[in-house]
Amino acid sequence: MLKKVFLFVALLINGYSLFAQLPLQAGNWRAILWRTDGNQIVFNLEVAQQKGKMVFYVINGQERLLVNDISTVRDSVHIDMPVFESSFKVKLIGKDSLNGFWTKRGALKNTVMPFTASAKQKYRFESLNGDAKANVAGKWQISFLTANGPEPAIGNFVQKGNAVTGSILTPFGDYRFLAGTIGGDLMQLSTFDGNHAMLFTAKVAGDSIVTGKSYSSDAAAGNWVGKRDEQVQLPAEKLTKLKDTNNAMLDFTFADLDGKMVSIKDERFKNKVVVIQLMGSWCPNCMDETAFMTEYYSKNKQRGIEMIGLAYEYTTDLERSKASLRKLQKKFNIQYPLLITPVAITDSLRTLKTLPQLTDIKVFPTTLILDKEGKVVEISSDFFGPGTGIYFTRYKEKFEKKINALLKK
Repeated sequence: MLKKVFLFVALLINGYSLFAQLPLQAGNWRAILWRTDGNQIVFNLEVAQQKGKMVFYVINGQERLLVNDISTVRDSVHIDMPVFESSFKVKLIGKDSLNGFWTKRGALKNTVMPFTASAKQKYRFESLNGDAKANVAGKWQISFLTANGPEPAIGNFVQKGNAVTGSILTPFGDYRFLAGTIGGDLMQLSTFDGNHAMLFTAKVAGDSIVTGKSYSSDAAAGNWVGKRDEQVQLPAEKLTKLKDTNNAMLDFTFADLDGKMVSIKDERFKNKVVVIQLMGSWCPNCMDETAFMTEYYSKNKQRGIEMIGLAYEYTTDLERSKASLRKLQKKFNIQYPLLITPVAITDSLRTLKTLPQLTDIKVFPTTLILDKEGKVVEISSDFFGPGTGIYFTRYKEKFEKKINALLKK
């Protein structure tokens, strides 16, 4: 009995020692990416301990994105984001402050932004305007005002007191989990996931959103407006199609991450319903679709379903593409083939060189569904992720209904 007591005390002391050795203060932090125009893209971090090791959680509303690839050497910390080619190099300023830079690799150039974080501030946005004078809960018809004219979008928001969460949906995807506040008539929303680094601000006047500004990483600011509309819909445009509906068969062979050549005509895919993700490791919406597809595949592969991820990466540097895709594979434990196309995402002929049966691929992810005969029966670019609430639920229901119908044939 005495030995058990000593063992229990030793474990307590050891656990306390491990926690005490964390180089940073545990708990909630406020992080800032600093734009050159002075605007701040803010998000929240939680510093915690997992199996004796320091980890971060990036918090955007309901999302808690685990970041566990963290290394420290004296007062220097390197933080590698779990999916994208995205990392932080920072200095410890005591146990409650960080100061450094965020770098995101790109197709043509890298994005580098100053970064700070503090455990002394727990909030996301400072509420300077008092209690909310407007309620933004519900759906909004949004227009992003560009040089080429207004671009349509949908805002889908939830409000509790001053706190606002939700997402913005466009014909090309969604901005994932947005979180922020409304103080007085000023709404502020932001998100960070390693790729998206965004801030949206706007004045709310009754059922109108006016003088909206949008900020993405260090790119030029944009303008947007909106009006409340519970029936709002995005344009029903078919973005990618078969060139010839009488020739609905695909024919491709690409290498997987181990260099093995995989063809759509392989025995593995015969007499199966096959789902093909046109995706990239750089794409936040592809990350969300992959999370859904991976779970669906693990639960349903025995029913006669196969999947393929067809990756269009930033460059034709094979080793760089492999490294980035392996991060995605590891994060979601992907069990179906990920194939690397031999084109860069910036190649205007990327579709012709890889899937010549299709018109231009304009959106990532785009999903192809093949029936048991190998014919393309659906091409969709309408995936909306978990940050969009009801739109994600509808997508899953539609997808499962389509697959179930094909399996019965």
